[in-house]
Amino acid sequence: MRKKVIAAFQIFSIWLLGNGLLAHAQSLAHYVNPFIGASTSEARAGVYHGLGKTFPGATTPFGMVQVSPNTITGGDNGSGYSDEDAYIEGFAFTQMSGVGWYGDLGNLLVTPTTGPLQVTSGRHPAVGKGYRSRYDKKTEQAQAGYYAATLTDYGIRAEATAAPHSGMLKFTFPAHQQARIQFDLARRVGGTSTWQYVKVVDPYTIEGWMKCTPEGGGWGNGDGHAAYTVYFSAQFSKPLRRYGAWRADIPATQSRKREAIESAGYDALIAKAQLLPQAQEVQGPHVGFYTEFATTPNEVVLLKSGISFVSVEGARNNRQQEMPNWDFAGLRRQATARWDQALAKITVAGGSPEQRTIFYTALYHSLLDPRTITDVDGHYPGGDGQAHQAEQFTKRSVFSGWDVYRSEFPLQTIINPSVVSDMINSLVSLAEESKQGYLERWELLNAYSGCMIGNPAVSVIADAYNKGIRSFDVPKAYQLARATCERTGNLDTLHALDISQTLELAYGEWCLAQLADSLHQPQDQQKYARRALTYRTIFDPQHGWFRPRQADGTWRAWPAKGRLADGYGTVESNPYQQGWFVPHDVPGMVRLMGGRAKVLADLTAFFEQTPASFMWNSYYNHANEPVHHVPFLFNRLGTPWLTQQWSRTICENAYHNSVEGLVGNDDVGQLSAWYVLAASGLHPVCPGEPRYEISSPLFSNVILQTSSRPFTIRARHNSRANKYIQSAKLNGVPYGKCWLTHQQLLAGGTLELEMGSTPNKTWGLQ
Repeated sequence: MRKKVIAAFQIFSIWLLGNGLLAHAQSLAHYVNPFIGASTSEARAGVYHGLGKTFPGATTPFGMVQVSPNTITGGDNGSGYSDEDAYIEGFAFTQMSGVGWYGDLGNLLVTPTTGPLQVTSGRHPAVGKGYRSRYDKKTEQAQAGYYAATLTDYGIRAEATAAPHSGMLKFTFPAHQQARIQFDLARRVGGTSTWQYVKVVDPYTIEGWMKCTPEGGGWGNGDGHAAYTVYFSAQFSKPLRRYGAWRADIPATQSRKREAIESAGYDALIAKAQLLPQAQEVQGPHVGFYTEFATTPNEVVLLKSGISFVSVEGARNNRQQEMPNWDFAGLRRQATARWDQALAKITVAGGSPEQRTIFYTALYHSLLDPRTITDVDGHYPGGDGQAHQAEQFTKRSVFSGWDVYRSEFPLQTIINPSVVSDMINSLVSLAEESKQGYLERWELLNAYSGCMIGNPAVSVIADAYNKGIRSFDVPKAYQLARATCERTGNLDTLHALDISQTLELAYGEWCLAQLADSLHQPQDQQKYARRALTYRTIFDPQHGWFRPRQADGTWRAWPAKGRLADGYGTVESNPYQQGWFVPHDVPGMVRLMGGRAKVLADLTAFFEQTPASFMWNSYYNHANEPVHHVPFLFNRLGTPWLTQQWSRTICENAYHNSVEGLVGNDDVGQLSAWYVLAASGLHPVCPGEPRYEISSPLFSNVILQTSSRPFTIRARHNSRANKYIQSAKLNGVPYGKCWLTHQQLLAGGTLELEMGSTPNKTWGLQ
């Protein structure tokens, strides 16, 4: 009942706010454009990291299933899709969003075809034509929970929709005597599954699984240690009469990594696959399945499948529970309704239609992960390789820690605290079940990839606890956080060598000190607070900046480019960018750097030398995470009008309603979550501290549905020119601070901002 009342309140609030948001009585999901960021192109990005790397397919909020077109296998193609590609290979039921490092998933690839059976995708025409098809970009559609395109080589219209644990495909065929639906069970983004199994269960159903191991590439081309099995239970609307499988023999000495499976030689092995007509049960290192039938003009054939990471029974149950019939249109409406409910956690009014599309698409992308990997019956895959029953939480996966602790999880602490709690429970249970005994930085389906740096899970736990999210085993989480910092932290000054590592680890230890303080552990609090200051040991007074050391403690040679030298003791950044990362001790950082006036001048230059496009660059590089807190440092330096100026400028220039609308990898929702918070008028500098910096909201009204009461941010006379805050009132009382606490948000109420075209340099200094 409470959810229904909240939903009604949200709709009514939007109507009251007006300004055209519901001018056409359309749902919030209508504003979502899943094509934003849907490119992996290095050429368009101008850098090897590429653009957004999002996928346009059908999914639901935090859902296990993503039914999405896949345009190419291999390469740094984590989403499985890139807008500039001319072909669709098929439609997979699992995808990742916004990731680099070659990616993973892309499992259960389904392709509708006509004519002779093809068993390779066709990436190498010299090997064979392949099953992939060109598609008509003009007919391509993507909405929240729906995707469609016309495959021009076959004249087939393909449509997709999804439920949390299952998906449905709708194929409209031309008249043909040899129409077909086929499955490439070996297919996997960034590699191949290493063993597959399929069984014909009844005249309408097939079931099976695909085992994915590091030997088959995938996450980090195997270096991410991803090892999982995808189970499926697929049902057809047309009976299985002419069907079969293919099986290719892969020599034991043959590499299954990304660079191998991309080659024409590997495709030549697959082209020699043995065809097995009417086979009832097949397994092997490279298996596919097909069903053939005659079709009349515009005949619709449907396919629905549940998936599970636990068992075939789990996949079957997921399908039966969520898709008991063949009502594609009804399922699409349900997916839209799920998105309407999820997106209504933040309602906005004002701004332009383009800004509302960018905003709700960013919110949409921030609600894809961490996804559930718990079946409808509560079973989930444990870190010990066994099935476990979740009793008090939903097991979640895809924790891109180094990225998402900065904006994505702070956003969820406001609008989806249960998701944050679930992720903490998931990381804690993983550490226990796997016997690893520490918290992973970048988790994918229980894999300890070790990807990136720092101890981001400690940040997420400390931030959640200090914001009142405590429905997890706090003592266990604390002990694991402590073990994590002991394993990889700044144990002493000899460990303080690298700039990025040292600063990130120092921040993580500050987070642990805050948690220790909250849990009345004074010795730990003092210990980790001291270690949090280790960042000072790599500051070189001679050059006035952070500098990496050699193993013997001496400075590494200063490069010709100075602090603009990429990789000089830094990860995916340069010292100028990484050096601003002392969020837990901004006053101490300012003293090291020569005082407020010098720091302000330097920070201002840092932004003024940034390209207007905010594409990958050596200054404020919004395309990557280390600088995401930097625009809000101006608040901490007593110049909040500069936070207002630059946060607004970034929102307007770095985000667009286009395929190239994200200047870098979305990184599992981080880049999008930054926009959602900044465009709403809030963003943290230091997660772990319950403080949000007030920035310049893009919209005249923003309503945040917190876990307790709605909180409204109202910007009077807001416009592109009027981006500076003149004055503020909190619940009708004059408010002179440039920040709010989490407790103030939870208490509900209204922050009213009077906006103007010139800075008020006296507001926000309290």
